[in-house]
Amino acid sequence: MNISLIVTIVHKGWGSTVLEASVAAGARGSTVLGGRGAGIHEKDKLFGLAIEPEKEIVLTLVPAARADDILAAIVQATDLDETGRGIAFVLPVDRVVGEAHLHGPSAP
Repeated sequence: MNISLIVTIVHKGWGSTVLEASVAAGARGSTVLGGRGAGIHEKDKLFGLAIEPEKEIVLTLVPAARADDILAAIVQATDLDETGRGIAFVLPVDRVVGEAHLHGPSAP
C-alpha cells in the first residue's frame, strides 16, 4: 500500500476550499475537523483574555504518487505559502482499513 495523508490546518471557513482544491487535483474526498489553536501570529486579546482562533483540520488520504500534486493545489488555493495562512504536511500511511476507494480503478 502506497498511501499518504495530507494534513492541512487552516482558519475556520477555509476547510471547504482545501477540500475543493484537493478533489479538483485528484483526491477522492477529505475529512474536515474543527479545532482551536494559537501561534506567534495569533496573539489577539479581548478584555485581557487570549483569543484562540478556530481552525479547520482537513485530513486527506491520497495515493502517495499524487500527494505532491494535490498538496500543490491546496497551497495554491489557500495561499499557504504566505505567513499566517495555515500549514500543511504529508505523512506516510502504513495501513488503512475501510477506505476501499483508495484501491479502486482510479488510484495508481
